[in-house]
Amino acid sequence: MMNYSRENLQNVIQWRNVIYFLYLFLVSIHADEHNHVYEINEEVVLWMNTVGPYHNRQETYAYFSLPFCRGKKKTISHHHETLAEALQGVELKFSGIPIGFCRNETSSKICDLILTEEKQKVFMYAVKNHYWYQMYIDGLPIWSILGDVDQKNNLYYIWTHKKFDIGYNGNRIVDINLTSENKVLLELNSQIQFTYEVHWKQSDIKFENRFEKYLDPTFFQHRIHWFSIFNSFMMVIFLVGLVSMILMRTLRKDYARYSKDDDLEDLERDLGDEYGWKQVHGDVFRRPPHSLLFCCMIGTGYQITLVALCVIIFAILGDLYTERGSLLSTTIFVYSITSPVNGYFGSSLYTQMGGKKWIKQMMVSAFFIPVFVCGTAFFINFIAIYYHASRAVPFGTMIAVLCICCFIILPLTMVGTVLGRNLSGQPDYPCRINAVPRPIPEKKWYMDPFVIIMLGGVLPFGSIFIEMFFIFTSFWAYKIYYVYGFMLLVFFILIIVTMCVTIVCTYFLLNAEDYRWQWTSFLSAASTSVYVYLYSIYYFFFKTKMYGLFQTAFYFGYMALFSLVLGIMCGTLGYVGASMFIRKIYGTVKID
Repeated sequence: MMNYSRENLQNVIQWRNVIYFLYLFLVSIHADEHNHVYEINEEVVLWMNTVGPYHNRQETYAYFSLPFCRGKKKTISHHHETLAEALQGVELKFSGIPIGFCRNETSSKICDLILTEEKQKVFMYAVKNHYWYQMYIDGLPIWSILGDVDQKNNLYYIWTHKKFDIGYNGNRIVDINLTSENKVLLELNSQIQFTYEVHWKQSDIKFENRFEKYLDPTFFQHRIHWFSIFNSFMMVIFLVGLVSMILMRTLRKDYARYSKDDDLEDLERDLGDEYGWKQVHGDVFRRPPHSLLFCCMIGTGYQITLVALCVIIFAILGDLYTERGSLLSTTIFVYSITSPVNGYFGSSLYTQMGGKKWIKQMMVSAFFIPVFVCGTAFFINFIAIYYHASRAVPFGTMIAVLCICCFIILPLTMVGTVLGRNLSGQPDYPCRINAVPRPIPEKKWYMDPFVIIMLGGVLPFGSIFIEMFFIFTSFWAYKIYYVYGFMLLVFFILIIVTMCVTIVCTYFLLNAEDYRWQWTSFLSAASTSVYVYLYSIYYFFFKTKMYGLFQTAFYFGYMALFSLVLGIMCGTLGYVGASMFIRKIYGTVKID
């Protein structure tokens, strides 16, 4: 009896640890430093975040990596840091400046700093490279430039006085403005005094609208967006019309010809000049090469499509740009809980194709995207550590991400894999598969799979080209992307255009009696990502002023990752459209 109770106690402890871990995971995603409600004279924390060159937004360093001095106040209320903040390089450090809610502060000293030779060189380098810094008060970001340069006389100045004008509505902060004043020359061995002042004023801004001042409606011009969407919509109408009018008209002729051929005698049919997509009916459902990888990418594409749709909808409903790291946190959370989708569709397709290594397929599906993401981040992390940048991911955060992959993504993928194998794992092809593959005849150069693949991504890229510019500028420059309604419309347009283009490409390929449509349909749609990456190269050199090893590696590394994810999603959409099309035409025609 004593042994049985001890075992039960151990089980309870184990389950308690699991629940506690899940609780910490959820808290790390949804936690905030406070509830944004204050009483008179209650502590308002001024967080110093990062500092870095203006033209390299991602090259950031801890604010106190520069020889700034802190204020006199040492203790503050507890602060929660989310997982997304750690991944994005947010390093909130208390400024030491005491601020009370609705308590005005006249010009007060923060600290005194003796400008030694080393400190002078650091400040001069920062001012010369246009360093700016970021702060937070009540979750509202504040930016300011570090100093100024007199190019004519080769003199360097630093702003030493911070004037805060804080607006409040009731018991909540709704507006913050920072004015940098008192420009001081950086002279060796001089004493620099940093000061601040705080002014509170009543404001009519509602708390729900306090982020509107950070948005830039003049940049995200609705006319341009509507014009772009109108052009893309016309492209959709054209492509749908092309598929329905030209293809169906051609297929109607093919049906008539094949029906006529069915009425001929065997000898007449053998002597007849048969050609076209019907001739490969015995090979069109043949298992493609590298089927395990193919099925893993299809399952991953289903998951990515669902994650993109959910995150866009959450962004529309919840204004995710108003909280630090909320968009990344939502993406991580949605990707984790949608892992069964990956396992279900990947394993069901793999089982239909006769695959036997389902455990290997499950592992590859579960870790395909995490491996690429972590591998890219790990490479960039080495450069960030060398630069001592705030983008360097802490070891504890790496462990947290590893735990999410091993204890959430992998088990959920396994659940989806089991369901997919048992519920949808039986092949239901409308045609028998020949024992011997049919030889592929020679064809025109423009019917070659490589040419079809490269041309297949042109129109889908054209449908999202304008939106890519706004997304790139939001991520790599100082704009907040908030027009997620337009993004949702562009997302649906991309789905339709990709499927229609892939159906056309697949029909041309089959009409040339080439049955290798699985990989061709996937890659012809996925080639959209190639054009996106080429555009990102153009954007880097002609639309930005980025420089340096760290920023270049960060940009091209994560743009390659973005293009890969987009390519997998588009490739899956293309394969799904082509698969439905092929099942439709081969399920209708009588095959002997």
